[in-house]
Amino acid sequence: MEIHSKLPNVGTTIFTVIGKLANEYDAVNLSQGFPNFDTDPKLLQLVTDALKEGYNQYAPMQGSFSLRKIISEKIATLYGNTYHPESEITITAGATQAIFTAISTFIRPGDEVVVIKPSFDCYEPAIELFGGKTVPVELEGLDYSINWNKFKSAITPNTKMVITNTPHNPTGTIWSENDMVQLQEILKGTNIILLSDEVYEHIIFDGKKHESAAKYPELASRSIICSSFGKTFHVTGWKVGYCVAPNALMGEFRKVHQFNVFSANHPTQEALANYLKNPEHYLNLAQFYQEKRDYFLDAIRSSRFKMIPSSGTYFQVLDYSNISNESDTEFVERLIKEYKLASIPMSAFSLDGFTNRQIRFCFAKTNEVLDQAAEILNRI
Repeated sequence: MEIHSKLPNVGTTIFTVIGKLANEYDAVNLSQGFPNFDTDPKLLQLVTDALKEGYNQYAPMQGSFSLRKIISEKIATLYGNTYHPESEITITAGATQAIFTAISTFIRPGDEVVVIKPSFDCYEPAIELFGGKTVPVELEGLDYSINWNKFKSAITPNTKMVITNTPHNPTGTIWSENDMVQLQEILKGTNIILLSDEVYEHIIFDGKKHESAAKYPELASRSIICSSFGKTFHVTGWKVGYCVAPNALMGEFRKVHQFNVFSANHPTQEALANYLKNPEHYLNLAQFYQEKRDYFLDAIRSSRFKMIPSSGTYFQVLDYSNISNESDTEFVERLIKEYKLASIPMSAFSLDGFTNRQIRFCFAKTNEVLDQAAEILNRI
């Protein structure tokens, strides 16, 4: 059979490649972004209760109403915007499914999608799959700031969508109020949809606040905002997320969603609806992960790596330019094979594989694992 691939240039993801190497060399693994510690026993018990109470058949296509209702209340409290739980909130099989569904719903052949680079690896294949064209805008400098003049020049009459991500994976940076205002001004008066990836919304450090697109009326009116319970509550394997959008956008989104997955895991939705009744379960997350970040950075302060402390997410970028002139992929491979420590090369997320000799580590690990990683980093 002759197969004509719709994604001819897409191979195995960097996470699979590094994960395989890490297993092969029994490396301390700070590469892929998931916690290695247990979730709250209270949440696990709520899932058990939901299973016993019979929530084992399909959830409503839109998601459990009780969960949508409490999400609406959470967003109204945090960001001052109200999304109707019946028509403007949908529970998804993880944030990645929400992002894929949003792209598949609105992108047609020839449409342009502005993507901020470095970027998470699920955006561009989905754009390509539906005939769209990625228009990349690269973040600048070691602090990964955005040049708004360059961003504005990337907007054309063919621009259908802009994808943003704050807090930002892989750089660990966040956008300020000024950034959001500039984005709002550039998109004002257009028909451009904003796909806002906000899966790390509750993981922000040093007293800073998350600038959700929901806070800005002009942005909110054109935005599909995606978030993740997996990231928030250390349960990435559950694959439960959600998205919010104005009624007109959400109506179109659900047309595709219902034939994509139809509905997400039912017992976990019921458990999450009950768990979210206590806001401390997500409001305390920033402090928890800031302690992890600080512990990791303090442990490697005597190393030869240069660092700008992460402002959000559970990722820390380290600069190895004082150590080696190797490409980041070569350096990462050598770290695994010679030192038994796994990380992710930043070029995997960047435009044309660009590297400024930086690599990404996930610090959502136990202190024991972070100590093992620090010991290795300090002797390189």
